[in-house]
Amino acid sequence: MNREPLLPVTEGEARAFRDDGAVCLRRVLDMDWIEALRRAVDDDIASPGPMVRLNTPAGNPGRFFVDFQLWQRQPACCAAALQSPMPAIAAQLLGATRVNWYHDHLLVKEPGTMERTPWHHDFPYYPLQTTGELDGVASFWVPLDPVSRDTAVEYVRGSHKWGKRYAPKFFRKDAGFDSGAMAVEEAPDIDAQRDRYDLLGWDLEPGDMIAFTGLTLHGAPGNGSLVRRRRAWVLRYLGDNVRWSTRPGAVSPPIEGHGLKDGDRIGGALFPEVWPATGAG
Repeated sequence: MNREPLLPVTEGEARAFRDDGAVCLRRVLDMDWIEALRRAVDDDIASPGPMVRLNTPAGNPGRFFVDFQLWQRQPACCAAALQSPMPAIAAQLLGATRVNWYHDHLLVKEPGTMERTPWHHDFPYYPLQTTGELDGVASFWVPLDPVSRDTAVEYVRGSHKWGKRYAPKFFRKDAGFDSGAMAVEEAPDIDAQRDRYDLLGWDLEPGDMIAFTGLTLHGAPGNGSLVRRRRAWVLRYLGDNVRWSTRPGAVSPPIEGHGLKDGDRIGGALFPEVWPATGAG
């Protein structure tokens, strides 16, 4: 399968990632990647991993299925994470000389699913610290089905520059979040005042993806379609300005066995270096 994107990422798109906090990149993956990932995702749904979560309460229509770390169980996901066009794109967007893999996150909203993804940003979920203009996280939201603007994830333009840290939103009520030394506050109710914000969102086709930073405020509606699935696989990469920072309480995902200590550069078998490409194995 192709290691190069079907369309190269332009400097204008990289600038939008830095300035706006989110950008839609068209035709990144060819259909060989997409078909392999679709099979892997459906295999995971049939036999999920230990971090699986079902976020639809009993009796509600549809199903909001969430899982993590498919790359450790599904060869197609491992190949996409480490050997697809995406590591090089992460390096380009972050302006990094070295990029490490962090984790993946599966989000499936079957037809008729009502549960929305609350407005949040990702960095406070992570035991990480960073320096520099960007937070060092490049997340890629990869749709495996056609997604219309009204069911796709949305982003608040420029919110990664607000200097805020918003408390994570856990579907599990017993998650026990503790921010430690990180000062956090509640995210604003974007849906109650949508006209006050510049919201980014796109119609998407398989092969497209959205790239966004770890501090870009985002959320997503349910899947109101009665016929169309909304399978999205999210990949996360870290630039060379990111260090490990142990934090009490719940983190997501709760990756263990990495051996990292406070201040360590991200690395090791669980967080392999993927750029330059010689580090991808």
